[in-house]
Amino acid sequence: MEESEEWVPHGGAPYDLITMGRIGVDLYPLQTGVPLPQVTTFGKFLGGSATNVAVAAARLGRRTAVITRTGDDPFGTYLHEALRAFGVDDRWVTRVAGLPTPVTFCEVFPPDDFPLYFYRQPKAPDLEIDAHELDLDAIRATRVFWMTGTGLCEEPSRTATLAALAHRAESGTTVFDLDWRPMFWEDAGSARPFYAEALRHATVAVGNLDEVEIATGERDPHAAARALLDAGVGLAVVKQGPKGVLAVSATGESAQVPPLPVTVLNGLGAGDAFGGSLCHGLLAGWDLERIMRYANAAGAIVASRLECSSAMPTAAEVAEAVTAGAVR
Repeated sequence: MEESEEWVPHGGAPYDLITMGRIGVDLYPLQTGVPLPQVTTFGKFLGGSATNVAVAAARLGRRTAVITRTGDDPFGTYLHEALRAFGVDDRWVTRVAGLPTPVTFCEVFPPDDFPLYFYRQPKAPDLEIDAHELDLDAIRATRVFWMTGTGLCEEPSRTATLAALAHRAESGTTVFDLDWRPMFWEDAGSARPFYAEALRHATVAVGNLDEVEIATGERDPHAAARALLDAGVGLAVVKQGPKGVLAVSATGESAQVPPLPVTVLNGLGAGDAFGGSLCHGLLAGWDLERIMRYANAAGAIVASRLECSSAMPTAAEVAEAVTAGAVR
């Protein structure tokens, strides 16, 4: 295949979005406000941040795929089935013998306490992505490529992620989800060099206040956004929780959008819905404020629901929330 050729998946249309990173099974309590020791019923859902972003964009009509790995077990089979049901291409989701598919539990204490418990021992299969197995032509050709900070925490995933970024170079939009999970790293200092290298290849950086501080050393939203731009990206998106979201571009465009009023049930999937909608807006060529309002609305909708992947909203649901100025 010549590099100038446009890579297309089966079906004849190019991918809008390929994500690379975590996948797993979310086991969420079907009882809210109850500590895990007392919970008796759980729901089983597709999970993992990068995977949820692909699902969110697929719900909005985008052609998406995910690069990740599962265990060679029944939970791995479930994840393949769930991806296909959501319309996400699973061709680059491969199995790793000897490692179990990760499981994540949470506790649900609305409106703002949702402890997570990751079961990724002895090692998560999604950290076994190998650079030699990547379809670099597809990664280069996709309109948006999304990768995460977690993918940088261990080898061989770290080398694979950086190889994908380097091969993609300046083609299309490359989003770095800063995705800081302290339990996956020795300390913040060990993460910063790899975050800096990834930022040199990315065109968009997205993170909350904790995540931008890890990446830049700055916690003030405006200072952090400027530091991300100085690190090489063209668009910095800083999520500020109850203060909304700040987005600043290298061209001088900026938007600061407040959150939508919502009764929160489970806030864990809101960031992934935001991410999928951010990609959707970038692909549509919308102005920055419209993208942020749309992504905020999508995140608020998911925060009003228990699950993550299956809670991702349709375009009609997001449009309704944007128009109403709140999640009904």
